[in-house]
Formats: sequence, structure tokens, C-alpha cells
Amino acid sequence: MQPDSLSFIFLNAFIINNFVLAMFLGLCPFLGVSGKIKTAWNMGLAVIFVMLVSSTCAYAINFLLIRYHLEFLRLICYIAVIASAVQLVEMAIKKWSPALFRTLGIFLPLITTNCAILGVALFQTQRDYDFFQCLAFSLGAGAGFTLALMLMAGLREKLELADVPDVSMGAALSLVIAGLLSLTFMGFAGLGG
Repeated sequence: MQPDSLSFIFLNAFIINNFVLAMFLGLCPFLGVSGKIKTAWNMGLAVIFVMLVSSTCAYAINFLLIRYHLEFLRLICYIAVIASAVQLVEMAIKKWSPALFRTLGIFLPLITTNCAILGVALFQTQRDYDFFQCLAFSLGAGAGFTLALMLMAGLREKLELADVPDVSMGAALSLVIAGLLSLTFMGFAGLGG
């Protein structure tokens, strides 16, 4: 696979350099929303949408900023786009699924400060991806984020039924699971070439 091919870029962001489990970006929603599979799935879909919107807008903004020699405004422009996309998602979820809106709670507006989403915009700019590469990268990163959330949620739901010592319940067990998942995904690092 060529390093510039769309499939390699997608696979790289999805598994090899998973934003949560290999690069440790976006850990707040990863630990906070991964209690139930349904909630994790819906949060993952919201993150995918915000990543796609922010990636597309970041590509266009970067093109304009380079054209007018205003590259120093990149970060503030990206943050404004991400905040706007999150507001769209928040309003849509509040209108169409108030129960999901209450379930996601504070973690929905926290997508704005999710460093994984800002990372997508900054990494694609740094790597000089074209438009389709940006789309593949953001889809792969969003799908990888959703995969990490779903794996964690599935494991946490299974462990609710298990006989676990009281000393390791709660946050301690969640962090141990996250560490083991991370070690597993770090094993894919050799696929990147």
C-alpha cells in the first residue's frame, strides 16, 4: 500500500495511529461516555460528523490562509469551526433526541475541546493532504475514535456483571482496561511501515 493512498491514510488513522489508543487524544469522552454501548455509539457518530465538518472546513480555511499569507491565524480559525460544528450537533441532538441529549450531558459540548478533533485539522494541514486525503483521514480518525469508545463500553458493560474486587472498581478498573486496549493497539504500529 502506498503511503499517500486513501486506503492507507484511512487505515493509518483508524487502527495503526488510533487517536485515542495510540496517540492518547480525546481521553475525556473516551473515559466519560464509554459506560454504555448505545451512548458510546451515539457519541462516536457525533464525533465523526464534527471531524468531517471540521476537516473539510480546515482544508478550505488553510487554502485561503496560505493564499493571503495569514497562516498564523490557523489555530483560531480551526477552533471557531469546531465550536460551530459542535453547536450544530448539539442543537440537532437536543431537537431530535432529548433523551440522548440528557445522556451525553456535559460530554457533548466538550467535543469542542476534544483535542482529537483539533488534531485532525492540524495533522492534515501539517501533512499537506489534498481534499480527498483529508476526508479519508477524518473518516479514519472518527471511525477509530468510535471503535475505541465501543470497545471500552463493551468491556465496561461486561465487567458490570463480573465479580471484581471492590478495590479495583470504578476509575481504577477503567484506567487498567484503557491501558490494556492501548497496548493492544500499539501492536499495530509495525503495520505503518
